[in-house]
Amino acid sequence: MRITARTDYAVRAMAELAASGDTPLTAEQLSQRQDIPVRFLFGILGELRLAGLVHSVRGPRGGYLLATTAARISLADVIRAVDGSLAKVRDLSLTGLEYPGPAAMLPNVWRAVRTSLRQVLETTTLADLSRGALPEVVRQRAQEYTADVRHYGE
Repeated sequence: MRITARTDYAVRAMAELAASGDTPLTAEQLSQRQDIPVRFLFGILGELRLAGLVHSVRGPRGGYLLATTAARISLADVIRAVDGSLAKVRDLSLTGLEYPGPAAMLPNVWRAVRTSLRQVLETTTLADLSRGALPEVVRQRAQEYTADVRHYGE
């Protein structure tokens, strides 16, 4: 999985909105707080709005708010809203994917990758980010990564 700038910016903006609670934040405020280009952010916020994850509030104290509680929005929801499926193999469905010969087991590897991504991204919510308490599976995977980097390098 490649984490695009669009995905990174979307998750960071949503984390800011989660931390703001019931106080709407403008695109300019989000841009400034997370160092996201505001013109790029407007497009992302539009996609998040179309996906039903944020809504806009008009008026002098307007801006953007989460459309539901931060605990109900997973990182996977945000990623799917701006970038589509979590893990694709050449835009094919993994369900019936088959390869011949020595590559026959490869579809199972791709399925395992998708499952691992889902375990992390669907269990981590915006509420987890805003309170700084990640689910156990995420903490474990982060520790494994740190150990791997120390042993094998980046």
